[in-house]
Amino acid sequence: MRSYFELAAKTPTLIVTFVVAALLARFVFPALAIGGEPLDLKLGYSYAEVMAVMEQYGPDGRNLYAWASPTLDTLFPIVYVTFFAGIIYRFRPIEKLWILAYIPVVAGVWDLCENAQITAMLLQYPNITESQVSLASTFTIVKSSILGPTYQLMAVALMLLAGIKFVIKHARVALTIFKNDIEN
Repeated sequence: MRSYFELAAKTPTLIVTFVVAALLARFVFPALAIGGEPLDLKLGYSYAEVMAVMEQYGPDGRNLYAWASPTLDTLFPIVYVTFFAGIIYRFRPIEKLWILAYIPVVAGVWDLCENAQITAMLLQYPNITESQVSLASTFTIVKSSILGPTYQLMAVALMLLAGIKFVIKHARVALTIFKNDIEN
């Protein structure tokens, strides 16, 4: 896994994964004509909500969503996991913290489990059980409310910390040069 994190932390990999994730999130997923809001974008859902939204999707929307979930929505976690794992790995302040790069990996696996649950419901509609909806909703809630914010905030915090260290280091160098110029 360490070699994966090292690859993910390289500048070209970070650029490509950021661009692909942004394109998927901004253009591809919104263009999917499923006939309603995707379940995995909700903060959780009840059995009644799932049945209503499944009806709203209609047969074509359910089929499209059932295709997109195991294909495009499998590519998306791979891309965002690589991006965030790379950011966390690259900007870790001390070597021991490389292990934090696993947090987006756990989130990505969790997201894939959520996708499997949603795909199963889409394919089984109208024969969906309340326990199946509860399990799928739990995956969605944990992904959206706990795992996602954790690795995203961590990545931002580590980049900010690295930026602050960079500015301080270069300010010291500039100050030293300025001080030497004044003394000479």
